[in-house]
Amino acid sequence: MKFAVKINIMPQDALLDPQGKTVENNTTKLGIDNISNIRIGKHITFHVESESLKEAKETIESICDKLLVNQITEQYTYEVIKT
Repeated sequence: MKFAVKINIMPQDALLDPQGKTVENNTTKLGIDNISNIRIGKHITFHVESESLKEAKETIESICDKLLVNQITEQYTYEVIKT
């Protein structure tokens, strides 16, 4: 089976997000004053072929834990869609 995968990687909630804070601080300079708590992360998409949804999830979690996500500073969520 083939699955489409969407991964969102964000800074840990307890950590400061300097990039998000910079964007948030500059919104007021643009006259936008109703936005707060901006957090900036990464969005990654790919396809995976697996025998089952369970196996696909194991592959996704493995690549996130071993390659894509810094477990100390980042957290992730993912969505899997059978194609």
